[in-house]
Amino acid sequence: MSAADERMRRWRLVLGGGPADGTGCGLEGVDARMDAALAAVYDQGGQGGQGGEDGDRRQGGLGASAPRVARWLGDIRTYFPSTVVQVMQKDAIEKLNLIRLLLEPEMLEAVEPDVHLVGTLLALNKVMPDQARESARALVRKVVAELERRLAQKTRAAVSGALDRSARTHRPKRVADIDWDRTIRANLKNYLPDRNTVVPSRLVGYARRQRSVQREVVLCIDQSGSMAASVVYSSVFGAVLASMRSLKTSLVVFDTAVVDLTDQLHDPVEVLFGTQLGGGTDINRAVAYGQGLISRPANSIFILISDLYEGGIRQEMLRRVAAMTQAGVQVIVLLALSDEGAPFYDHENAAALAAMGVPAFACTPDAFPGLMAAAIERRDIARWAERHITP
Repeated sequence: MSAADERMRRWRLVLGGGPADGTGCGLEGVDARMDAALAAVYDQGGQGGQGGEDGDRRQGGLGASAPRVARWLGDIRTYFPSTVVQVMQKDAIEKLNLIRLLLEPEMLEAVEPDVHLVGTLLALNKVMPDQARESARALVRKVVAELERRLAQKTRAAVSGALDRSARTHRPKRVADIDWDRTIRANLKNYLPDRNTVVPSRLVGYARRQRSVQREVVLCIDQSGSMAASVVYSSVFGAVLASMRSLKTSLVVFDTAVVDLTDQLHDPVEVLFGTQLGGGTDINRAVAYGQGLISRPANSIFILISDLYEGGIRQEMLRRVAAMTQAGVQVIVLLALSDEGAPFYDHENAAALAAMGVPAFACTPDAFPGLMAAAIERRDIARWAERHITP
């Protein structure tokens, strides 16, 4: 096949056939089956035009037939890479209302697991039939295991390094423990121009790692429907942080009520099934509860993960956040913790928080370990976000 023919074939698959597409290209064999799989979700009005050996009639929709959905799931996994399959599944669930079929065990065993599908299942947790629950749990566990494999080591390394760097000493025991940058800056007054050197009368170095708890971390997660992916990633990160002895990690989720899931952090799957996506939002109540978990403000990091659409008492929420920052707590607001791009959020509340020195921004999962390291070292988080978070 020539390059021109291949280009026309691709356009035909994109445009969907019929006299209006202008390609004049018919499809056969595998191409026709790929076209039908795409048509099931993306054809406008449910059907397209003519072409190909059998008229290449594209007719969209999967109906309410479980066998047909199962065949379609098998087809798309055959013809498309897993990243494309995940997008098509998400679109099919949203466009064709496959929620009821998704609750059948055979469907759960056929789908390609991803974060968005986990979010959908968690939202359906309370209405899920018993026979589908174990299949759903297995799917969620598979996604969580993959996320932990991808993110856990990077997070532990970033946090451990930051804890070591944050423990400064003026009596480093080894040359390797000296922080030369800080040592030079601390001794600039001892610069000898004639020798072009600095005499280090005071050393600044890293202390050896302490075994006791060095930081308290509170993750406070909004479980409204729009935050589904953030809930998944937050639960995984919460479990990773909880596994580190140098941190005391608490995790609470909230809508109009607050649920403390700290005792389940050993298993992020249990944390996820302890959430209840959807419903209203009372950020003030959640902040009040999280504030009560902090015993050492100067050594605490409070991370609120929310789109900031407050259904509770806004001014009281802002006062509580201000009180925490004044007490020395490092408060950070993440408008989203996901790869979903720019989130929707309450701009007025974000601006009010920024005015009191509390940064509010969206963070990707890959950037979160660096954010934790910056928070532990008490760096300027707003400046860190400007350098590391792509607008």
